[in-house]
Amino acid sequence: MAIGGQDSRRPHGELVADVLAALWSAGRPLTAQEVKRALGRPLARTTVATILARLHDGGTVVRTRPGRSYAYAPVSDAAGLAAGRMRRELEKEDDRSLVLRRFVSALSAEDEDVLRELLRDADGGAGGGSEAGSGPDGGPGRGRTTPV
Repeated sequence: MAIGGQDSRRPHGELVADVLAALWSAGRPLTAQEVKRALGRPLARTTVATILARLHDGGTVVRTRPGRSYAYAPVSDAAGLAAGRMRRELEKEDDRSLVLRRFVSALSAEDEDVLRELLRDADGGAGGGSEAGSGPDGGPGRGRTTPV
């Protein structure tokens, strides 16, 4: 299936992203056949079913069995999935402080401002610090005492 010496198939990650996009846009659980139809390109149903099964095994989608086939729904939106990947990468490291420091140092000024605002909001708007027991949901705060 080579054209001009290159493989004409799409990269695997792109197909996975397209499958997730189809699930997000549907707003309801879809079967592998429905996802295949939504993608609108010639794919085997088994290819789509395999991708959905792997996404389910990885916790990215949940499935139900309303009839003879499984129907799949995403557990989170795109931003939630990206945040989960970031959190998992952070959890792999021994020196989390260094990883966070390097991450923050690579942010644009705009992203840094957004992060500062989010951290202030998470601390109940206490100007960058919070006291224990004063988290945004009434639960324990983060105990941060220095501005971000």
